[in-house]
Amino acid sequence: MSAINIESLFIILIILLFLSAFFSGSETALMSVNKYKLKHRVKNNDTSALKVEYLLNNTDKTLGLILLLNNFVNILASAITTLIAVELYGDSGIAIGAGVLTFLILVFSEVTPKTFASHYADAIAYKISFIFYYALIIFTPVVVFINFFCKSILKIFRVNKKMKGSDNLTNEEIKTIIQESSNKITENYEEMVLNLLDLQQFTVEHAMIPKNDVEGIDIDEREEDINQKLIAINHTRIPIYNKTLSNLKGFLNKKHIPSMVKSNNHIKIEKLLEYIVEPYFIPEDTSLLSQLIIFKKEKKRIGCVVDEYGDIKGILTLDDILEEIVGEYSSSDQKDSLIKDLSENKIEVHGSIQLRDINKRLGVNLSDTTVTTINGYILESLQEIPQAGMTFKEDGIIIEVEKVSNNFVEKAIITNHE
Repeated sequence: MSAINIESLFIILIILLFLSAFFSGSETALMSVNKYKLKHRVKNNDTSALKVEYLLNNTDKTLGLILLLNNFVNILASAITTLIAVELYGDSGIAIGAGVLTFLILVFSEVTPKTFASHYADAIAYKISFIFYYALIIFTPVVVFINFFCKSILKIFRVNKKMKGSDNLTNEEIKTIIQESSNKITENYEEMVLNLLDLQQFTVEHAMIPKNDVEGIDIDEREEDINQKLIAINHTRIPIYNKTLSNLKGFLNKKHIPSMVKSNNHIKIEKLLEYIVEPYFIPEDTSLLSQLIIFKKEKKRIGCVVDEYGDIKGILTLDDILEEIVGEYSSSDQKDSLIKDLSENKIEVHGSIQLRDINKRLGVNLSDTTVTTINGYILESLQEIPQAGMTFKEDGIIIEVEKVSNNFVEKAIITNHE
């Protein structure tokens, strides 16, 4: 064999190794392409994205084509390497050629291109999609012929192509995806999306204003006291009830107050009742996400949370749900008076404060599956009515009961011990 022929074989071998690297990298790029970005580009009728989607929707044919071409060039490269080795070193060169080719294929045609393709999957997949799209059309008969034997073997092991694992993602898996993309999403946006996902897990009871904390108007009081309360209450929608909140008459929108005021700035009870809106009731086990959708559908902004017996447990507003998503955006003087920071890891709270508020303040994870307030948490932990001066440790925090009134914890000191 002449020197020129050996040089030609070396050139062909290099070309084959390059093609092998191309096929290996293409396989990794197509299989690693970002599915969410792909769907977005497909919706925009991106030509290359449509081709990538076609290739991925026909994975068996696509992989069959790539492996067919890749194995063909690898086998041809092996034959050429053998010819070169025999020409240069005789029969003993076969082993040398096999070892050298194995090294070259592993480094330059497998590991390196696949690693590179995994880092730049999207950029590569869209650019090479047209090559395999049209190649698949050309080589379809060959691929179908090969796949026939593959499917026959798979049937022996009872593997059905239609039996695929579910692609549905759980909330926790979606959260992981969002958190892994935190370098591309601002902190505020990430927090809002995560909070939105949590709405399905929490019920209205977790965001409502507890019954004991509701500010309203008792029509059984003197008209002078009622007029003073109408001025003092800052809420837009005011509950109107008779003696107790359980006898709720409805809600009064504060914008109607000017229409009810007479020349002497006095409001009559009869006039007040004309402007109230009938109460809207919400079952206590309704999820916050479902209630947000219902509020939008029913054009409501406020409702009463009721238990299985129909008793009112609290008031829920649209703002309460929105604050679960975006955080507090309205003035919260009342809450600030019920929860105070004493130090970095210590707070003073009223018994009606929600466990979620304490978790956010101290960075702890108090369980709120059965109770929602710190008073309920203390009762559940102690299994008895607490007394002032009691101190105990639970879930990594230290709770000191400071004041108890009518079996209700009026004041407690909570310290993050961890």
